[in-house]
Amino acid sequence: MRIRTILWRQWPRLIGLGPELSREASQRLKWMDYYRQHEGNASLTCRYFGISRQTFYRWLGRFDPLNVRTLESRSHRPRRLRKPTWSSDLCQATRVLRERYPRWGKDKLVVLLRREGWVVSTSMVGRIIGHLRKRGLLKEPARVAVSARKRSRLRPYAVRKPALYAAKEPGDLVEVDTLDIRPAPEVIRKHFTARDTVSRWDVVEAHLKATSKAAASFLDTVTRRMPFTVKAFQVDGGSEFASAFEAECQRRGIRLFVLPPRSPKLNGSVERAQRTHTEEFYEVQSPSLHIPTLNRQLISWETVYNTVRPHQSLGQLTPQEFLQARAGHKNQPECH
Repeated sequence: MRIRTILWRQWPRLIGLGPELSREASQRLKWMDYYRQHEGNASLTCRYFGISRQTFYRWLGRFDPLNVRTLESRSHRPRRLRKPTWSSDLCQATRVLRERYPRWGKDKLVVLLRREGWVVSTSMVGRIIGHLRKRGLLKEPARVAVSARKRSRLRPYAVRKPALYAAKEPGDLVEVDTLDIRPAPEVIRKHFTARDTVSRWDVVEAHLKATSKAAASFLDTVTRRMPFTVKAFQVDGGSEFASAFEAECQRRGIRLFVLPPRSPKLNGSVERAQRTHTEEFYEVQSPSLHIPTLNRQLISWETVYNTVRPHQSLGQLTPQEFLQARAGHKNQPECH
């Protein structure tokens, strides 16, 4: 580092001179005064104040004895700021989609924007969202406090999924789970979710109680709304998946696998789905307390989830697009 030569004997005492300085600058001024008093001994100065030589020499290089304000900290703001390169129309389109799906990030929104014909990168969508937030132009929904507490009720059952059983086709394994949704004090709704582990296709439905009859009714909903044949269900040990639900599975010839006690990780696909439905539907929408109305709302959300929402686990395809691509691949003639 190049430091200008200073005549120490001609350098007046600095402490107490000049304009008022910040606390940090005043401390640096003490360094320089001590340095002057000891005939320019940098090693002694650094040991005395407990600072590094690099730090001391950097400030010594900046220091002008005739202008003690040179010891003030400088702004680290870039000289050239990056200017937005997106158009106002793209910004508005991103804003509309983000407000429609407030829990979707840039990775999902960029897929929707490209479907609408926009040529945009994922990073630009992220910058647009940050731009809108910083200026208060993005209407983020107030987070609704919803308790989604999973019951710990256990029921041992002998039939478990064989170790060699693998889900390779849509419908080979559909995981089913329930949630306690508490949209208001002393109000509980039972949310059922069924997820196909291959296509990530979800079916959701709400009931007043999580009984085996309600689970059997949900089974009928699942087999009706999933666009493929369900071959096997996997459930935890909850009592709602015994009795009528089990009997209905047997009547329909659908295999039923029951998890071992205290093993929710084995039902990880539907557990993750429950979190998504809680965060992206219950916490940002205005769910009705009336079960028929709530189920109509859930059908609309289910449609968005299966046909609009990009899924990272599917390469940013929707479950519907994944099934269509899979069917198209199978229909291609083989080359001989």
